[in-house]
Amino acid sequence: MLFGRNSLLLLGILIISFLSLIQADYWAYKCEQEQRCVRVSKADLNQDTSYTVFQERIYETWKICRLVCGTYGALWPRPTGNTFIGPNLMQFHPNFIRFDFQDIPLVTKDLMVDMTKVFMRNIRHECGANCTLPSETEVLVRIFITSPDTTLSWETVESYSLDISTLGTKVSVDISAATIYGARHGLETLSQLITVQPGPENSHRNGLVITGATRVRDSPVYSHRGFMLDTARNFIPMRQIRKVLDGMAATKLNVFHWHITDSHSFPLETPRVPLMTQHGAYSSTNVYRQTDVRSLVKYARQRGIRVLLELDAPAHAGNGWNWGPQHGLGELAICVNEQPWRNYCIQPPCGQLNPINPNLYHVLRDIYRDVMDVIASEETLHMGGDEVFFPCWNSSTEIRDLLRSRGRNLEAEDFLQLWAEFQASALRIWDEESGRAPSSRDPRKPPPPVILWTSHLTLPETIENYLEKERYIVQAWLKADDPIPEQLIAKGYRLIFSTKDAWYLDHGFWGITTYASWRKVYDNRIPTSLSVLGGETCLWSELVDHNTIETLTWPRTAALGERLWSNPDTNAKQAEGRLNRHRERLVTREIRAEAVTPKWCVQNEGQCS
Repeated sequence: MLFGRNSLLLLGILIISFLSLIQADYWAYKCEQEQRCVRVSKADLNQDTSYTVFQERIYETWKICRLVCGTYGALWPRPTGNTFIGPNLMQFHPNFIRFDFQDIPLVTKDLMVDMTKVFMRNIRHECGANCTLPSETEVLVRIFITSPDTTLSWETVESYSLDISTLGTKVSVDISAATIYGARHGLETLSQLITVQPGPENSHRNGLVITGATRVRDSPVYSHRGFMLDTARNFIPMRQIRKVLDGMAATKLNVFHWHITDSHSFPLETPRVPLMTQHGAYSSTNVYRQTDVRSLVKYARQRGIRVLLELDAPAHAGNGWNWGPQHGLGELAICVNEQPWRNYCIQPPCGQLNPINPNLYHVLRDIYRDVMDVIASEETLHMGGDEVFFPCWNSSTEIRDLLRSRGRNLEAEDFLQLWAEFQASALRIWDEESGRAPSSRDPRKPPPPVILWTSHLTLPETIENYLEKERYIVQAWLKADDPIPEQLIAKGYRLIFSTKDAWYLDHGFWGITTYASWRKVYDNRIPTSLSVLGGETCLWSELVDHNTIETLTWPRTAALGERLWSNPDTNAKQAEGRLNRHRERLVTREIRAEAVTPKWCVQNEGQCS
């Protein structure tokens, strides 16, 4: 006989105990072929008393099954190094987690405490409102960090290792990293190795379970993993932006690119030039105060995220710049709100900075000073630089007269040279105000770069005439099949990709654009050259406000997160089960991510893709 009488009795008790826990629902979940969670009827389990529940790896909820099923379980993005997730689980209560910071540099302790508070908030969300299921299990999280450096840049080492082991009722978690940001990623991974444990039937009580044995070695493929949000066309409240950062942190994205000004509005408070918001904000309540930006920079850093401000120029600059004449400074911008707009710009309302007005550069200097007051000291600036429309400048008598006095014929290359001169002046002012000018920086270190969008100024055949490859990073908002990015890489320029037919999240809602599903976002690959820093999804806000930002952003931007962190050889089909789980994780964290697939497909992984 395979089993003796006592063995059969014990097996029956185990099955009955298991079923008593899960009978509150119709379904249990089986980890099938070591990678897919598929629902099984509890009624069938009740009828088949010989069903070996534990040998068949059947779990009481889909979330618990997904936690331990497959090489990567519920982890998003999937780790890049050696990963093992054991099948054993330990129930615990969040009150019984302790943290050990003895092996971290003292200067990182306060920030590490803030990061653990974020972690605790996330797992309490996971546990739910009635998180009262008792447990004697203790969880000790020991964090080891070697570097005291808390700067966050493209050079930051974000790798980490995580080990979980169990002895009796004690679970030990070791997270080791070179920097505090790698340790933060380890904490995020740890939160994804925990899920809710429902209590007995009708108790309405929850607890948590954690994997009892796990090993993760992990580091990102790309150093720039970002999301760009436009808050100039429609004002997005700070509470919504913070929720964006919460979703980014859950996905290990590390750059919040904030397109904060445009020709539509100038909502950024600049104390040295208060007229910018007085003339450029939609209202006095639609302003990002300096305290708001500082607070957001701190909030982001606690989540391992840079805040990269973009002040678009010289185009996309109108409202907010139109007070010059009445204050004796002349036209700081031209074509502002001109009609018919198609004669002056790509999109209404029009407006471009006036590059030949010397007063413009005094104002720009004050704005840069105000920006330096609120961003991280090591941070750079995105200078915009897209969609300069030469007919706007050509409509100005003073610009035409100046060019003619130089012997120019008002051809495209003449306006291109004017644009390049503006860019050189703007960069010089930024360098001076940020302490990065040659006279004030360490001559042994290369000057930090700034960022520009692809444009006529960045065309491969002429870019070297205008932009130094040591000073400029190019953000390519081109189609996936456009050859320009590869040509720029060949010339030695560093690139950030925002593939517009895959990573533009506003597409599909206007004109002839096409909506990119999360699968298209995920399957869009970019080069792995050392010159490629990474990429961003972009959400332009012509048709977006606080009511729709979350569903348009998530989970599609999460798909970008795995592409840029792991760059897996597999495609979206293999990732769907884990993305479904990550989407539910985002919802649990109060982020309104849109559904990935029907619920039946969630419960029967691999049957719908």
